Amino acid sequence: MIAFDQYANDLAEIRKSIVSAGDALHVDHMREQIAELTEEMNQPEFWSDADRANRINQRLGKLKTSLERYEKMLSSADDIEVMMELAKEENDEDMGAEVGIELTELKARADELELETLMRGDYDSCDAILSLHAGAGGTEAQDWTQMLYRMYTRYCEKMGFTVKVLDVLDGDEAGLKSATFEVQGDHAYGFLRGEKGVHRLVRISPFDANARRHTSFASLDVAPVLEDEDNDIEIDMKYVRVDTYHSSGAGGQNVNKTSSAVRMTYVKDDVTIVVACQTERDQVQNRATCLKMLKSRLLELREREKEQQMADIKGEMKKIEWGSQIRSYVFQPYTMVKDHRTGYEVGGIDDVMNGNLEGFVTAYLKMQ
Repeated sequence: MIAFDQYANDLAEIRKSIVSAGDALHVDHMREQIAELTEEMNQPEFWSDADRANRINQRLGKLKTSLERYEKMLSSADDIEVMMELAKEENDEDMGAEVGIELTELKARADELELETLMRGDYDSCDAILSLHAGAGGTEAQDWTQMLYRMYTRYCEKMGFTVKVLDVLDGDEAGLKSATFEVQGDHAYGFLRGEKGVHRLVRISPFDANARRHTSFASLDVAPVLEDEDNDIEIDMKYVRVDTYHSSGAGGQNVNKTSSAVRMTYVKDDVTIVVACQTERDQVQNRATCLKMLKSRLLELREREKEQQMADIKGEMKKIEWGSQIRSYVFQPYTMVKDHRTGYEVGGIDDVMNGNLEGFVTAYLKMQ
């Protein structure tokens, strides 16, 4: 017997959740912004400034995507209500079972929308640049860094984000010493900013002939890709040292046989910033990417000083060693992944390493 009354109650709660999320996301304001940006794009001189035009076009695309998703959820709720009434009228158990499936799917989508409402930081809608660095632990830590790189790229795939590798430094014997990659997608920084910090691994080392248990560390830095719409950030190149070198990664003869990779070191007063890119095919492209990264970091520093909102941007990056981790991943003698800030933990470590980080992300956002 299909519990239609329960279905009706569930649908009412889901619809209420969707509407509440829409209010939090200010969908009415989104509609106004879409109208304003569309009007601006229709102006004859709009494409005279290509960079600004592209930024506006991207902004418009994101707004339309968010609004369409919200409206489709409400439309789905209406369709389910009609289907439910028809199934109840005809006492059609097959259609009733289909209603249950549709309700479950809509509930999952509503939960995702609710999660987005928790992202209220100024930069949560931005793309993100992630930098992984091996810490204490030698080869073991470098292998751990590569494992984390795989975990985060898998998570990004699940979220529909695009990953662009910017720089990779291979380990001495195995793994990675460091990896920097850009994540592009709706609210990429908002989803990933809580991952910034030191990650601790406990396992039987495959590099130890005596099969002893080892503890290793790697750090993840997460920065928003900020757009300087006013073009008022100037990089004084006298404070920048530019080094070129041969790329160590795949990419064909041009990449590997010419000094196409670029590293920029910015030093001014007590500020030191190092960025690198080696994945483009020529030095000019790598240089442009480095300048973009450096500009984003300088913009980030300016926002810190202007707004003093350290929690959103800087987070807490401690020394990469024992006692400073935000999360522990234990493979032996038992399996567990625990976030030390939120207390959230799971036993299915294989699922986590395959990119199933939604529980940790949600717990962090709700904690904030």
